[in-house]
Amino acid sequence: MSAADEPKPLPPLPEDAHKGRAGRALCFAGSRTMPGAAILVARAAQRAGAGLVTLVCRDANLLNVVPPASPETVLVALDDDWLLDGAGDLARWVDPRESHARLAGPGLGDDKRTARLIGKLLASEFAGPLVLDADALNALEEPEVLRDTAARVVITPHPGEAARLGVPVPDDADGRRNAARALAERTGAVVCLKGSGTVVTDGEREWVNATGNAGMATAGSGDVLAGMLVAYLARRVASGDPTGDPFETARLAAHVHGLAGDYAAALLGADALVASDLIAFLPQAQRRAAGEEPPAES
Repeated sequence: MSAADEPKPLPPLPEDAHKGRAGRALCFAGSRTMPGAAILVARAAQRAGAGLVTLVCRDANLLNVVPPASPETVLVALDDDWLLDGAGDLARWVDPRESHARLAGPGLGDDKRTARLIGKLLASEFAGPLVLDADALNALEEPEVLRDTAARVVITPHPGEAARLGVPVPDDADGRRNAARALAERTGAVVCLKGSGTVVTDGEREWVNATGNAGMATAGSGDVLAGMLVAYLARRVASGDPTGDPFETARLAAHVHGLAGDYAAALLGADALVASDLIAFLPQAQRRAAGEEPPAES
């Protein structure tokens, strides 16, 4: 990949920065049976530079599980009544000023509660970046509804989730690019179609990632990417770009995510790689993306 194709780096933090300047990420992730998704999201967002990560918990079990693994995460217990019609908006639980970017989906579960939650988020007046991943995508009955939300939406489907949104994904490179573009046109969102050669497109611009390896085909890898992405979007909003530059930021997240996988595979071997290894190698990958770290040895 030429230097001209490499994603634009994040704006550097000023010397007098505080956690708000680093970006505040609000994440809806995890459930009783999938607490690991919440932990991976929170840790990835923190290692990606978010100044404050708030995790909204639908299940009280997460209040006990998350702190030992991620003590820096702020937890908010969301009363299930909020999911019912007429129960009020999110501001009852979370100050809307406390998030520069939002993420919903990883590990939430495929049920009516998740569908109601996603409907509430899409109906809110939040106009910043919103990342929808995993179960948030499965909760969409009509993907065109994303055109009607105030948020700047980024979706991160794998091929199975894209197919459930009505766009089957072929195995060949051209077919993947065409599918990603069709999904962007249908939803009005920036699409980050995951897989070997992740495709990022807004329907007009298009980019294919060249980093990463087969060892990243492991449970939780997408949760790490989602956490990174919401952190990078939050940083850009906190630095003065109200849109978060979703296309460019999704390119950066996919690129660095793959670099972390390459560092992990170089040291551990692709067969041994697990998703939490990606978080461990994020510091090196981010330094490499900024031109401060040598490439991983092959």
